[in-house]
Amino acid sequence: MSKKAILGPLLILLGAYLLLGQGTGMNSGMIFAYFWASLFILPLGLFFHWMYFSMTHGKAPGLLIPGGVLVTVAIVCQVAMLFDSWDVMWPGFILAPAVGLLEFYFFGGRNRWLLIPINILTVVSLLFFAVFSIEALTTRTFMEQPLLAFVLIGLGALLLIPFNKRSKVSKF
Repeated sequence: MSKKAILGPLLILLGAYLLLGQGTGMNSGMIFAYFWASLFILPLGLFFHWMYFSMTHGKAPGLLIPGGVLVTVAIVCQVAMLFDSWDVMWPGFILAPAVGLLEFYFFGGRNRWLLIPINILTVVSLLFFAVFSIEALTTRTFMEQPLLAFVLIGLGALLLIPFNKRSKVSKF
């Protein structure tokens, strides 16, 4: 993987963000404040993956554990920073070691005992994601009403639409 393949898309995204943020008074401090995870943590995680796939040619699968953890942490932090959703995204930190161990499982010796901590961490993380996402849907508002109310109304409306398998036109 060449430097151009990494630096090119990064510069394009940074330039597009600067172009779109012209009227909002963006400065370099705000870029670091919002994109610190993509600028510092994500490249380090990708570096571990690059070392495994390019430098060691698949002979050191232990590099994938910190690589998977750092990439997952970077994604969680970046999403939380952009959408100010730390209260919902924090279970991603529990998921991060599961991702690193899962990569190690697939590219290592496929030790079946690794599946125990992978499954425990994944289930706990998804459980917390579900609980805190439902709580965020009920407390966050849209037009001063809980967002969950609009979701339930939309789902109910979809269930009331009759669909015929033979034709695309529904019959009442």
